[in-house]
Amino acid sequence: MLAVAVVMNPQGDIASAQGAYVDQAFTTGFLEGYNTMDTFAALMFGMLIVDVIRKKGVESEAETCKYLITAGVIAAAGLAFVYISLFYLGATASAVAGGAANGGEILAAYVLSLFGPAGQIILSVIIVLACLTTVIGIVSACADYFSSLTKLTYKKWVVILSIACAVVANVGLTQLIAFSIPVLFALYPVAIALIAMTFLRRFMPNPELAFRTVLSVSLVFALIDAAKVAGMDMSALSALPLFDYGMAWLMPTAVTILAMKLFKRPSVASVAIS
Repeated sequence: MLAVAVVMNPQGDIASAQGAYVDQAFTTGFLEGYNTMDTFAALMFGMLIVDVIRKKGVESEAETCKYLITAGVIAAAGLAFVYISLFYLGATASAVAGGAANGGEILAAYVLSLFGPAGQIILSVIIVLACLTTVIGIVSACADYFSSLTKLTYKKWVVILSIACAVVANVGLTQLIAFSIPVLFALYPVAIALIAMTFLRRFMPNPELAFRTVLSVSLVFALIDAAKVAGMDMSALSALPLFDYGMAWLMPTAVTILAMKLFKRPSVASVAIS
């Protein structure tokens, strides 16, 4: 309903691009996408979906892949619908959400303008339900993982993680974003590299070495971007490709992937001779 209302009754004209979006729209939007944490969630949900498929009795790799692709297409279509609607909402929000500190305030102001106080109540219920699905999936996956590493049971980890999430969530969205940005800049490139390597694994002569090397390189250079957004002076490394765009990790990671593709595993004969 909100998506349709935004298109049918926008609360203002599409505003001109501002700030970094004027000259660096793509990279700025790409980096802002870190805040969604969708990639992290996808890694967690992926494990859960695979577990569910296995419990349904599906053992074939081909069948599992088919179901995962179907789930991925559904998720991608849903996310695209939501985000395209939010893009248009944000672009036409300047008249009703001037001075908003974050996207949450923009959304709340827009809904208030469209539907009044009742609309804000409905929005709060929608957000609770949307976040509930995410937190259940991530808490379940994390609790399952940590329970396999420690003596604490799955249920205890669920309680611990849920309490921790509740405490952190109540610091406020603006403060949470400010705190999380350096962490996301450090970890998001590693997650992207991990996904890329998952697709390229079959083409790597030495997959184990390739994973370790590529992920290590992505982390090292991602830490440079993280330090820069945290306010540290990293100008000594400004010669790195895409440094000014906050993506100094991209080229080194791509080069490392290519190098790992060309790296040949030593043959048994050559090892024996050595």
